[in-house]
Amino acid sequence: MRIGFGLDRHPLVPGTPCVLGGVPFPECPVGPRGHSDGDAVCHALADALLGAAALGDIGQHFPDTDPQYAGADSLQLLARTVAVVHEAGWRVANVDVTVMAERPRLAEASPGMREKLAGVLGLQIDAVSVKATRGEGLGPEGRGEAITVHAVALLQPVTP
Repeated sequence: MRIGFGLDRHPLVPGTPCVLGGVPFPECPVGPRGHSDGDAVCHALADALLGAAALGDIGQHFPDTDPQYAGADSLQLLARTVAVVHEAGWRVANVDVTVMAERPRLAEASPGMREKLAGVLGLQIDAVSVKATRGEGLGPEGRGEAITVHAVALLQPVTP
């Protein structure tokens, strides 16, 4: 077994669409700015998976200097990451994600995020955890300027 850790942070910008874990938050007045769709949940998970398999990081596989990834759907990038990890001989056992942001509020959307992520990762929903915390007024997250996501992934060898 192998474990990997991923971290992603994006500035929050007014008028930018907010998508996290593949779930849109149309009521949110700010969204994460990024080269792709800015889905920090998918980005942190991709880094956790790649790190566990010792396959580099998301920037090496999907560089922000490549125009083909401009505005890309991060759920699709995560699915491609899962395929790369599988080709290297690993499968995802479970993941745990913590989102730190003042907004959007994730409590009601967490089950939908878990479902979408489970589908892409090839997992049962009970192997996908998505939690939220606030910055409590501290740092860029607490001031509502940024969103930060931490992710941990456990990989198991693919059995023949």
